[in-house]
Amino acid sequence: MNVLVQREAAEIRAEWLGHLLSTAPADRPAAEAAISELYRLIGFEPPRFHWVASPIAALETVPPGLRLRAAETADRLAEWPLPLHFRRQISELTTRLDVTAVRDHPALDRLMGQLVRAPIAASGNGTLAMVLGSGSGSARFRRNGPWYSALCASWSAHYAALRTSGVEYAREQNRMLDLWATPVRSCGWWWPREHVCVVSERPVEIHTEVWGDEGQVRLHRPDGPALRFADGWDVHAWHGTKVPSWVIDDPDVERIARETNIEVRRCAIEKIGWGDYIDRAGLRLVATAPDPGNPGSELRLYDLRERTRVLLAVNGSTERDGHRRRYGLTVPGAFDDPVAAAGWTYGLSGDQYSRLVRRT
Repeated sequence: MNVLVQREAAEIRAEWLGHLLSTAPADRPAAEAAISELYRLIGFEPPRFHWVASPIAALETVPPGLRLRAAETADRLAEWPLPLHFRRQISELTTRLDVTAVRDHPALDRLMGQLVRAPIAASGNGTLAMVLGSGSGSARFRRNGPWYSALCASWSAHYAALRTSGVEYAREQNRMLDLWATPVRSCGWWWPREHVCVVSERPVEIHTEVWGDEGQVRLHRPDGPALRFADGWDVHAWHGTKVPSWVIDDPDVERIARETNIEVRRCAIEKIGWGDYIDRAGLRLVATAPDPGNPGSELRLYDLRERTRVLLAVNGSTERDGHRRRYGLTVPGAFDDPVAAAGWTYGLSGDQYSRLVRRT
Protein backbone atom coordinates (compact mmCIF):
# COMPACT_ATOMS: atom_id res chain seq x y z
CA MET A 1 0.00 0.00 0.00
CA ASN A 2 1.32 3.42 -0.92
CA VAL A 3 2.34 5.04 2.36
CA LEU A 4 1.65 8.55 1.05
CA VAL A 5 -1.89 7.63 -0.03
CA GLN A 6 -2.50 5.88 3.28
CA ARG A 7 -1.36 8.98 5.17
CA GLU A 8 -3.55 11.18 3.00
CA ALA A 9 -6.54 8.90 3.64
CA ALA A 10 -5.94 9.14 7.40
CA GLU A 11 -5.88 12.94 7.20
CA ILE A 12 -9.10 13.02 5.17
CA ARG A 13 -10.76 10.59 7.57
CA ALA A 14 -9.75 12.77 10.52
CA GLU A 15 -11.17 15.84 8.78
CA TRP A 16 -14.56 14.20 8.20
CA LEU A 17 -14.66 12.68 11.67
CA GLY A 18 -14.19 16.24 12.87
CA HIS A 19 -17.30 17.29 10.94
CA LEU A 20 -19.23 14.27 12.21
CA LEU A 21 -18.31 14.85 15.86
CA SER A 22 -18.42 18.64 15.89
CA THR A 23 -20.05 20.37 18.84
CA ALA A 24 -19.77 23.85 17.35
CA PRO A 25 -22.98 25.83 16.77
CA ALA A 26 -24.43 25.27 13.32
CA ASP A 27 -23.47 27.58 10.49
CA ARG A 28 -27.12 28.30 9.71
CA PRO A 29 -26.61 30.57 6.67
CA ALA A 30 -24.38 28.00 4.94
CA ALA A 31 -26.70 25.10 5.73
CA GLU A 32 -29.83 26.96 4.61
CA ALA A 33 -28.23 28.15 1.36
CA ALA A 34 -27.12 24.62 0.41
CA ILE A 35 -30.42 22.97 1.33
CA SER A 36 -32.37 25.68 -0.52
CA GLU A 37 -30.35 24.99 -3.67
CA LEU A 38 -30.93 21.26 -3.30
CA TYR A 39 -34.68 21.99 -3.11
CA ARG A 40 -34.46 24.01 -6.33
CA LEU A 41 -32.63 21.22 -8.12
CA ILE A 42 -35.50 18.79 -7.50
CA GLY A 43 -38.08 21.37 -8.62
CA PHE A 44 -39.27 22.81 -5.31
CA GLU A 45 -39.18 26.33 -3.93
CA PRO A 46 -36.73 26.93 -1.07
CA PRO A 47 -38.40 26.06 2.24
CA ARG A 48 -38.97 27.93 5.45
CA PHE A 49 -36.42 26.69 7.99
CA HIS A 50 -37.34 25.57 11.48
CA TRP A 51 -34.33 24.96 13.72
CA VAL A 52 -34.44 22.68 16.76
CA ALA A 53 -31.91 21.67 19.38
CA SER A 54 -31.73 17.92 18.76
CA PRO A 55 -32.69 15.16 16.31
CA ILE A 56 -35.31 13.87 18.73
CA ALA A 57 -36.88 17.32 18.90
CA ALA A 58 -36.88 17.35 15.10
CA LEU A 59 -38.80 14.09 14.97
CA GLU A 60 -41.28 15.24 17.61
CA THR A 61 -41.78 18.77 16.30
CA VAL A 62 -44.55 19.89 13.98
CA PRO A 63 -43.42 23.35 12.82
CA PRO A 64 -45.92 26.18 13.38
CA GLY A 65 -48.30 26.66 10.47
CA LEU A 66 -47.62 23.23 8.95
CA ARG A 67 -50.61 21.05 8.10
CA LEU A 68 -49.24 17.60 8.79
CA ARG A 69 -50.32 15.02 6.24
CA ALA A 70 -51.07 11.50 7.43
CA ALA A 71 -48.06 10.14 5.54
CA GLU A 72 -45.66 12.75 6.90
CA THR A 73 -45.32 11.57 10.48
CA ALA A 74 -41.86 10.62 11.71
CA ASP A 75 -42.65 6.90 11.73
CA ARG A 76 -43.59 7.04 8.02
CA LEU A 77 -40.54 8.94 6.82
CA ALA A 78 -40.00 6.46 3.98
CA GLU A 79 -43.24 7.75 2.43
CA TRP A 80 -42.37 11.45 2.52
CA PRO A 81 -42.15 12.76 -1.06
CA LEU A 82 -39.09 15.01 -0.76
CA PRO A 83 -36.71 12.44 0.75
CA LEU A 84 -37.61 10.18 -2.18
CA HIS A 85 -36.67 12.97 -4.64
CA PHE A 86 -33.43 13.65 -2.79
CA ARG A 87 -32.51 9.97 -2.65
CA ARG A 88 -33.02 9.75 -6.42
CA GLN A 89 -30.81 12.81 -6.84
CA ILE A 90 -28.05 11.22 -4.74
CA SER A 91 -28.33 7.93 -6.62
CA GLU A 92 -27.94 9.66 -9.98
CA LEU A 93 -24.98 11.69 -8.71
CA THR A 94 -23.10 8.77 -7.14
CA THR A 95 -23.70 6.58 -10.19
CA ARG A 96 -21.95 9.17 -12.36
CA LEU A 97 -19.16 9.63 -9.81
CA ASP A 98 -18.65 5.87 -9.61
CA VAL A 99 -18.27 5.62 -13.38
CA THR A 100 -15.32 7.99 -13.21
CA ALA A 101 -13.76 6.52 -10.08
CA VAL A 102 -14.14 2.84 -10.91
CA ARG A 103 -13.13 3.30 -14.55
CA ASP A 104 -10.04 5.43 -13.96
CA HIS A 105 -9.00 4.72 -10.36
CA PRO A 106 -10.36 1.32 -9.20
CA ALA A 107 -7.62 0.64 -6.66
CA LEU A 108 -7.91 4.13 -5.16
CA ASP A 109 -11.70 3.77 -4.98
CA ARG A 110 -11.39 0.52 -3.03
CA LEU A 111 -8.73 2.00 -0.75
CA MET A 112 -10.79 5.07 0.12
CA GLY A 113 -13.78 2.82 0.72
CA GLN A 114 -11.74 0.89 3.26
CA LEU A 115 -9.87 3.77 4.91
CA VAL A 116 -12.43 6.58 4.75
CA ARG A 117 -15.97 5.53 3.88
CA ALA A 118 -16.28 2.43 6.08
CA PRO A 119 -14.75 4.01 9.23
CA ILE A 120 -16.90 7.14 8.87
CA ALA A 121 -20.05 5.01 8.46
CA ALA A 122 -19.14 2.88 11.48
CA SER A 123 -18.36 5.99 13.53
CA GLY A 124 -21.71 7.54 12.62
CA ASN A 125 -23.53 4.39 13.72
CA GLY A 126 -21.47 4.25 16.90
CA THR A 127 -22.03 7.87 17.92
CA LEU A 128 -24.73 10.32 16.78
CA ALA A 129 -27.08 7.67 15.40
CA MET A 130 -27.52 6.30 18.91
CA VAL A 131 -29.69 9.26 19.89
CA LEU A 132 -32.22 8.19 17.28
CA GLY A 133 -33.16 5.22 19.41
CA SER A 134 -33.75 7.40 22.47
CA GLY A 135 -37.22 8.56 21.45
CA SER A 136 -40.47 6.69 21.79
CA GLY A 137 -43.53 6.15 19.68
CA SER A 138 -43.35 8.20 16.49
CA ALA A 139 -40.09 9.85 17.55
CA ARG A 140 -37.93 7.14 16.04
CA PHE A 141 -35.77 7.07 12.99
CA ARG A 142 -34.36 3.89 11.51
CA ARG A 143 -30.59 4.02 11.25
CA ASN A 144 -30.70 1.66 8.29
CA GLY A 145 -33.41 3.66 6.52
CA PRO A 146 -32.87 5.42 3.18
CA TRP A 147 -32.95 8.95 4.59
CA TYR A 148 -30.38 8.14 7.24
CA SER A 149 -28.16 6.79 4.44
CA ALA A 150 -28.62 10.07 2.57
CA LEU A 151 -27.59 12.12 5.61
CA CYS A 152 -24.68 9.88 6.58
CA ALA A 153 -21.36 11.67 6.14
CA SER A 154 -19.63 8.56 4.80
CA TRP A 155 -20.62 8.83 1.14
CA SER A 156 -19.75 12.54 0.91
CA ALA A 157 -16.43 11.83 2.61
CA HIS A 158 -15.67 9.01 0.17
CA TYR A 159 -16.08 11.05 -2.99
CA ALA A 160 -14.41 14.09 -1.49
CA ALA A 161 -11.44 11.88 -0.58
CA LEU A 162 -11.21 10.60 -4.15
CA ARG A 163 -11.30 14.17 -5.45
CA THR A 164 -8.56 15.23 -3.05
CA SER A 165 -6.48 12.28 -4.20
CA GLY A 166 -6.66 13.28 -7.85
CA VAL A 167 -9.92 11.93 -9.28
CA GLU A 168 -11.39 14.58 -11.61
CA TYR A 169 -15.16 15.04 -11.76
CA ALA A 170 -17.20 17.23 -14.07
CA ARG A 171 -17.96 20.78 -12.89
CA GLU A 172 -21.65 20.06 -12.18
CA GLN A 173 -20.72 16.89 -10.29
CA ASN A 174 -18.33 18.88 -8.12
CA ARG A 175 -21.05 21.44 -7.44
CA MET A 176 -23.54 18.75 -6.40
CA LEU A 177 -20.98 17.02 -4.22
CA ASP A 178 -20.21 20.31 -2.47
CA LEU A 179 -23.89 21.07 -1.96
CA TRP A 180 -24.49 17.76 -0.22
CA ALA A 181 -21.29 18.06 1.80
CA THR A 182 -22.17 21.53 3.12
CA PRO A 183 -24.88 20.43 5.61
CA VAL A 184 -22.52 17.73 6.90
CA ARG A 185 -19.98 20.45 7.60
CA SER A 186 -22.51 22.99 8.86
CA CYS A 187 -25.30 21.44 10.94
CA GLY A 188 -26.97 18.31 12.26
CA TRP A 189 -29.52 16.18 10.44
CA TRP A 190 -32.39 17.75 8.49
CA TRP A 191 -35.88 16.62 7.54
CA PRO A 192 -37.41 18.08 4.36
CA ARG A 193 -41.10 18.72 3.75
CA GLU A 194 -42.53 20.65 0.84
CA HIS A 195 -42.74 24.08 2.47
CA VAL A 196 -40.65 23.70 5.60
CA CYS A 197 -37.38 22.00 6.51
CA VAL A 198 -36.65 21.06 10.12
CA VAL A 199 -32.94 21.19 10.89
CA SER A 200 -31.20 19.97 14.03
CA GLU A 201 -28.37 21.69 15.80
CA ARG A 202 -25.28 19.71 16.65
CA PRO A 203 -24.74 18.19 20.09
CA VAL A 204 -23.14 20.35 22.75
CA GLU A 205 -21.11 17.49 24.19
CA ILE A 206 -19.78 14.21 22.78
CA HIS A 207 -17.32 11.71 24.27
CA THR A 208 -15.81 8.92 22.22
CA GLU A 209 -13.08 6.33 22.15
CA VAL A 210 -11.14 4.89 19.23
CA TRP A 211 -12.02 1.24 18.80
CA GLY A 212 -10.98 0.14 15.30
CA ASP A 213 -7.79 -0.25 13.34
CA GLU A 214 -8.89 2.41 10.84
CA GLY A 215 -9.61 5.12 13.40
CA GLN A 216 -13.34 4.56 13.83
CA VAL A 217 -14.82 5.83 17.09
CA ARG A 218 -17.76 4.99 19.31
CA LEU A 219 -19.50 6.62 22.26
CA HIS A 220 -18.00 5.99 25.67
CA ARG A 221 -17.96 7.91 28.92
CA PRO A 222 -17.57 6.41 32.40
CA ASP A 223 -18.77 9.43 34.39
CA GLY A 224 -21.79 10.98 32.65
CA PRO A 225 -23.68 11.18 29.36
CA ALA A 226 -21.52 10.43 26.35
CA LEU A 227 -23.72 12.50 24.04
CA ARG A 228 -25.79 15.54 25.02
CA PHE A 229 -27.86 18.12 23.16
CA ALA A 230 -28.78 21.58 24.34
CA ASP A 231 -32.42 20.62 25.05
CA GLY A 232 -31.40 17.87 27.48
CA TRP A 233 -31.60 14.83 25.19
CA ASP A 234 -28.65 12.63 26.01
CA VAL A 235 -27.24 9.15 25.62
CA HIS A 236 -25.19 7.22 28.14
CA ALA A 237 -22.81 4.71 26.58
CA TRP A 238 -20.27 2.19 27.77
CA HIS A 239 -17.70 1.25 25.12
CA GLY A 240 -20.18 1.79 22.30
CA THR A 241 -23.24 0.21 23.95
CA LYS A 242 -26.14 2.52 24.77
CA VAL A 243 -27.16 1.97 28.39
CA PRO A 244 -29.60 3.44 30.93
CA SER A 245 -28.11 6.25 33.00
CA TRP A 246 -27.97 4.10 36.16
CA VAL A 247 -25.30 1.89 34.56
CA ILE A 248 -22.93 4.88 34.49
CA ASP A 249 -24.16 6.90 37.45
CA ASP A 250 -25.15 4.29 40.05
CA PRO A 251 -24.61 0.64 39.12
CA ASP A 252 -25.44 -1.83 41.88
CA VAL A 253 -25.92 -5.55 42.31
CA GLU A 254 -29.69 -5.37 42.81
CA ARG A 255 -30.30 -3.41 39.61
CA ILE A 256 -28.03 -5.75 37.69
CA ALA A 257 -29.98 -8.74 38.99
CA ARG A 258 -33.25 -7.19 37.79
CA GLU A 259 -31.90 -6.20 34.36
CA THR A 260 -33.17 -8.44 31.57
CA ASN A 261 -30.92 -7.08 28.79
CA ILE A 262 -27.72 -9.15 28.74
CA GLU A 263 -25.61 -6.37 27.17
CA VAL A 264 -26.79 -3.75 29.66
CA ARG A 265 -26.09 -6.17 32.50
CA ARG A 266 -22.60 -6.85 31.16
CA CYS A 267 -21.85 -3.11 30.90
CA ALA A 268 -23.02 -2.46 34.45
CA ILE A 269 -20.83 -5.27 35.77
CA GLU A 270 -17.85 -3.94 33.82
CA LYS A 271 -18.50 -0.46 35.23
CA ILE A 272 -18.30 -1.88 38.76
CA GLY A 273 -15.47 -4.23 37.80
CA TRP A 274 -15.86 -8.00 37.65
CA GLY A 275 -13.82 -8.57 40.78
CA ASP A 276 -15.82 -6.09 42.86
CA TYR A 277 -19.11 -7.33 41.39
CA ILE A 278 -18.31 -10.94 42.33
CA ASP A 279 -17.46 -9.85 45.88
CA ARG A 280 -20.57 -7.66 46.25
CA ALA A 281 -22.88 -10.26 44.77
CA GLY A 282 -21.37 -12.99 46.96
CA LEU A 283 -20.90 -15.40 44.09
CA ARG A 284 -19.61 -18.80 45.14
CA LEU A 285 -16.27 -19.87 43.68
CA VAL A 286 -16.66 -23.25 41.99
CA ALA A 287 -13.12 -23.86 40.72
CA THR A 288 -9.95 -22.22 39.40
CA ALA A 289 -7.39 -23.32 36.82
CA PRO A 290 -4.43 -21.86 34.90
CA ASP A 291 -5.56 -20.54 31.52
CA PRO A 292 -3.81 -22.63 28.85
CA GLY A 293 -4.89 -20.16 26.17
CA ASN A 294 -3.38 -17.22 28.07
CA PRO A 295 -0.21 -18.30 29.95
CA GLY A 296 0.26 -16.60 33.30
CA SER A 297 -3.47 -15.92 33.78
CA GLU A 298 -6.08 -17.79 35.75
CA LEU A 299 -9.60 -18.92 34.91
CA ARG A 300 -12.14 -18.68 37.74
CA LEU A 301 -15.59 -20.25 37.61
CA TYR A 302 -18.41 -18.92 39.81
CA ASP A 303 -22.05 -19.74 40.46
CA LEU A 304 -24.16 -16.91 39.02
CA ARG A 305 -27.74 -18.08 39.33
CA GLU A 306 -29.74 -21.26 38.90
CA ARG A 307 -28.33 -23.37 36.03
CA THR A 308 -25.87 -20.59 35.08
CA ARG A 309 -22.25 -19.94 35.94
CA VAL A 310 -19.83 -17.18 35.09
CA LEU A 311 -16.28 -17.70 33.88
CA LEU A 312 -13.90 -14.90 34.86
CA ALA A 313 -10.96 -14.63 32.46
CA VAL A 314 -8.23 -12.18 31.47
CA ASN A 315 -8.14 -10.82 27.93
CA GLY A 316 -5.35 -12.31 25.84
CA SER A 317 -4.41 -8.94 24.32
CA THR A 318 -3.71 -5.61 25.97
CA GLU A 319 -6.06 -2.66 25.82
CA ARG A 320 -4.95 0.68 24.36
CA ASP A 321 -3.92 1.79 27.86
CA GLY A 322 -1.58 -1.22 28.19
CA HIS A 323 -3.72 -3.17 30.68
CA ARG A 324 -5.34 -6.55 30.26
CA ARG A 325 -9.06 -6.44 30.86
CA ARG A 326 -10.79 -9.00 33.06
CA TYR A 327 -14.16 -10.07 31.72
CA GLY A 328 -16.88 -12.54 32.58
CA LEU A 329 -18.70 -14.95 30.29
CA THR A 330 -21.86 -16.77 31.25
CA VAL A 331 -21.70 -20.54 30.69
CA PRO A 332 -24.11 -23.41 31.38
CA GLY A 333 -24.34 -24.48 35.01
CA ALA A 334 -23.26 -28.01 34.12
CA PHE A 335 -19.61 -26.93 33.86
CA ASP A 336 -17.41 -27.63 36.89
CA ASP A 337 -14.09 -27.28 35.05
CA PRO A 338 -13.01 -23.71 34.11
CA VAL A 339 -10.93 -24.99 31.18
CA ALA A 340 -13.88 -26.91 29.74
CA ALA A 341 -16.05 -23.81 30.23
CA ALA A 342 -13.47 -21.65 28.43
CA GLY A 343 -13.35 -24.13 25.56
CA TRP A 344 -17.14 -24.07 25.30
CA THR A 345 -17.09 -20.28 24.74
CA TYR A 346 -14.91 -20.90 21.64
CA GLY A 347 -16.89 -23.91 20.42
CA LEU A 348 -14.08 -26.23 21.54
CA SER A 349 -13.74 -29.05 23.99
CA GLY A 350 -11.67 -28.54 27.11
CA ASP A 351 -8.92 -30.71 25.65
CA GLN A 352 -8.87 -28.71 22.40
CA TYR A 353 -8.72 -25.43 24.32
CA SER A 354 -5.86 -26.76 26.44
CA ARG A 355 -3.76 -27.20 23.29
CA LEU A 356 -4.15 -23.57 22.20
CA VAL A 357 -0.87 -21.70 22.00
CA ARG A 358 -2.42 -18.38 22.92
CA ARG A 359 -5.82 -16.76 22.48
CA THR A 360 -6.44 -13.09 21.70
